Amino acid sequence: MKVYKTNEELLDHLISKNVIVNNKQDALNKIEKYTYYSIINSYKTTFKNPNGNYKNNVTFDEIYALYSFDKNIKYLFLKYSLEIEIQIKALIANHISKKYGIWDYLKKENFDDKFEDNIKNRLIEKINKEIGKDYKVHSAITHYKDKYGFIPPFVLTKILTFGVISSYYGLLKQSDQQEIAKYFKLSDRLLKQILKNLTMIRNICAHNDRLFCFRSKYYMNYKEIDKAYKRPNNETNLYMIMTSMKYFLEDEFDILKEDFFNEVIILKRSLNSIDIEDILNIMGFPKNNFELDDI
Repeated sequence: MKVYKTNEELLDHLISKNVIVNNKQDALNKIEKYTYYSIINSYKTTFKNPNGNYKNNVTFDEIYALYSFDKNIKYLFLKYSLEIEIQIKALIANHISKKYGIWDYLKKENFDDKFEDNIKNRLIEKINKEIGKDYKVHSAITHYKDKYGFIPPFVLTKILTFGVISSYYGLLKQSDQQEIAKYFKLSDRLLKQILKNLTMIRNICAHNDRLFCFRSKYYMNYKEIDKAYKRPNNETNLYMIMTSMKYFLEDEFDILKEDFFNEVIILKRSLNSIDIEDILNIMGFPKNNFELDDI
């Protein structure tokens, strides 16, 4: 049975597994601040052999460096996924307003006929619940509900989560999806796949789960982006997500790449028992994507 252990006991346990702790007080301070589970349990697998034992010369500092790397790239992905969310919401709101009006647009007839009514109704019900929840909380919702009796799309989209907006887009008629996707020079199918995966990325970042080893069951037809890319498996990985973001970020994508690259440099300098290529491989980066000798 698992029992409570002090941070000192947990660190001693780690040392007993042949992990090198160069500065015990510094390690204890970090565990006190971020918890042993967040630092060690969440990232230790990368530093272990297939038999479950730690590799030779693993240090606490490099495990913490991977934890820090993951934390910092989560800030980056959250920042830019929020920018993409803003764009998608604006485009959907504008398109819906123009085509279906600003007051009676939440009707199942306005969604694709290939979906059953119960699927459309669930989404409409979920949206109406969000409106009810934000009434008297969100000033714009209160204003339009009280004064006009309806919520226009450009107000509604502001309160919807990325997940709901992704679902909304996915239920639109294909002609509507194509019109929105055309703005990004993407197919409607690929945009739908990207939005599903970006929803997961945003949730991972917001809830502080592991990002660098991201794997998604939501398939992305990445060949539309890079025909030469050899997908490690049928899953979607972080590299695929990152490169797909260039369609939304334009010049800002170069800033994202530079900031991400800087985090890779910092991590490489801290690694001892594994190579930076091991981490890049986990994230799905193809070989020679970085000039690793220059890091």
